[in-house]
Amino acid sequence: MTKPMLEVADLHAYYGKSHVLHGVNLHVNPGEIVCLLGRNGVGRSTTAKAVMGQVVARGRISFKDRDILGLKAYEVARLGIGLVPEDRSIFPDLTVKQNLMLGVKDTKAVGRWNIDDMYALFPRLRERENTPGGVLSGGEQQMLTLCRTLMGDPDLIMIDEPTEGLAPKIVELVGEFLQEIRKRGVSILLIEQKLAIALDISERLYLMGHGRIVFEGTPADLKNNEAIRKEWLEV
Repeated sequence: MTKPMLEVADLHAYYGKSHVLHGVNLHVNPGEIVCLLGRNGVGRSTTAKAVMGQVVARGRISFKDRDILGLKAYEVARLGIGLVPEDRSIFPDLTVKQNLMLGVKDTKAVGRWNIDDMYALFPRLRERENTPGGVLSGGEQQMLTLCRTLMGDPDLIMIDEPTEGLAPKIVELVGEFLQEIRKRGVSILLIEQKLAIALDISERLYLMGHGRIVFEGTPADLKNNEAIRKEWLEV
C-alpha cells in the first residue's frame, strides 16, 4: 500500500476565537492529483493555510513521514511544499522574470524545473519576460504564480482556485499544465469550486462543508451521487 506524501488527521484551525476547521482528515499520495471541493467559506483555503503553518491549528499534519504541524511557513516550504494562493500574490513592480527567479529555493541546486521549462509551458510568459507583473492579465498572472511556485522545486503543491475569473480557454490550459506537473512527479492538492475541472483531472476528491469533510471518493463516485452534490456543492 502506498504511503501518503501528505496526511492530515483530525485537523482543527482557528482565526482568533473563531473555530473554522472541525476535524479535517485527508491525504495525498505521491504523484496524485487530489481535489478539495466545496462552496466558498467552508474551510478549503484554511486547510491549505494550516498545512503551510499560516493559521493556528491542532491535530496532525504529516509530510513524507515528518510531523510539520507548528512549523513556520518558510520551514514547510523548504521541506518541499508549495502554495499557490488564491490572490496570486505576485510582485506587481517586478518583471515576469524577476518574479520567477524569486521562487528559486536554492540557486546552486539543480531542480526538476528551470525558467526555460516555464517559458516552454507558457510561451506567453517568455513574450512578457520584461513586463511588470502588475500589468499582466488575470490569466497571465495565474500562469506566473504557478510557475514561480514550481521554481522552488516542490514535491507537492497546493493550488487555491487557479481557474477563478479565467476564460474557458485559459482554464483548459491550466488543466493541461497541472497534468504536466503531475507527470514530472509533483503531487497536487487542488482547491476548486468548479466541478468540471475537478472531475476531469483529479484521481480522488474530497468535498467540504462547514469545516468538515462530508464526502470522499473518485470523480465517478461524486458524479453518480446527485444528493451529495445538491446538498454540498451545487447552488
